[in-house]
Amino acid sequence: MDFDLESQPEIVRQAVDLGLQGWELAKGWLLSPAAWTQFALLVGAFVVALLITRKVRPVLTRLLTPPQGQEGIIATARRTVLAFLPLILPLLAYLFTGIGEGVVRSLFDSGEVIAFGKRVFLFLAARILVKEIIDEPFLNALGRFVLLPIAALYALGLLDDVSLWLTETTVGLGNIRFSLMAIARGVIAGSLLFWFGRWSNDQSAAFLKKQEQMRPATRELAIKTAEIAIFGLAFILLMNIMGVNLSTLAVLGGAIGVGLGFGLQKIASNFISGVILLLEGQATVGDYVELDGGEAGTIVKMTARAAILETFDGRWIVVPNEDFITTRVVNYSDSGSANRYEAPFSVSYDTDINKVPDIIEAAVGKLEFVLKEPDGPDCELRGFGDSGIDFAVEFWVNGIDDGRNKFTPKVLFAVWNALKDNDIEIPYPHRVVELKGGLPAASE
Repeated sequence: MDFDLESQPEIVRQAVDLGLQGWELAKGWLLSPAAWTQFALLVGAFVVALLITRKVRPVLTRLLTPPQGQEGIIATARRTVLAFLPLILPLLAYLFTGIGEGVVRSLFDSGEVIAFGKRVFLFLAARILVKEIIDEPFLNALGRFVLLPIAALYALGLLDDVSLWLTETTVGLGNIRFSLMAIARGVIAGSLLFWFGRWSNDQSAAFLKKQEQMRPATRELAIKTAEIAIFGLAFILLMNIMGVNLSTLAVLGGAIGVGLGFGLQKIASNFISGVILLLEGQATVGDYVELDGGEAGTIVKMTARAAILETFDGRWIVVPNEDFITTRVVNYSDSGSANRYEAPFSVSYDTDINKVPDIIEAAVGKLEFVLKEPDGPDCELRGFGDSGIDFAVEFWVNGIDDGRNKFTPKVLFAVWNALKDNDIEIPYPHRVVELKGGLPAASE
């Protein structure tokens, strides 16, 4: 039975035409001496690359592997280069194939087979890079969903056609039109730029935090400045890559300015307050502060909008930066500086109170966390209470009397033991009951 091609659907006729073209191309390659020469060169290039890799890779591995436990910039660089050694085989094959392609084209004026093989070797290199070398999750995902498809299209010779189609296909957003190529380029470049920006910001922040000679407020200000500069530069580069004229953003900038003037007043105020705090150093990371509203804790993080306080019980309180400028703030000093506290107690009225200060000051002074400077323990008479005589011992410690450093309870234990050792009674409430009219008569 004859096959009537004309009566078949269009898609079937196109498939048949492509199949016939592929068959003619394959037949031409199979019967062409140039094609067999190119195929032989491909095999030879791969074999030579394989032999060289087997000889060179063990030597490079031995030379690049740093000693056990060695750290530092040089050791890190050696480990980084060591991770790329799996690329030696496909890259050498690509190099040798490129040399063979030049020879074949000079002899036969044809090189489609060897050019295809060269592109396949490049695809294999991209696959090894994604599968064995890149372990960072974001970059690995970008390699799997972007790099490998592009390398596959390049290997099949379809990259130019796909690129042309993406360039000619446009989408509209109001009065602005973008080509699919511009959008794809923007998404890829934006992802890479902002990932690199985040990585650069983390590295710069880690470096600046190690500069202990700088004041804490200056370090925080430098970190914020570096962050703004890095991501600002990334945004400008992205706009240039996408072909967006930055002068067209002037209208958008004006709109943002109006928004800041009306709807974003608090955000702008908190941002400026944060810059003032970092410049003046009134409060910085590590300080224990108490705000006028009752919030108290250690500043563990300062952002562009707010400061994060960690309370004694581990809770985090987000306090807007503006509150540090417009309200009263008690800063108990930077972490590690001295602070004074007091522990109240009472003794019985039968006590010789002239002996109490010396006894208590000696006992509290023996505690290892109690400082001698700027002043040692000071026991003071505070008043005469209902049940006993009230005293308080003042003492200086290095740090804050918080959940991690319970200084006052330890001082009270020392006071208790000292009073007991000297037979001094700690009073408790006494009540005198007066019965008017005498006791009632007992019934018979």
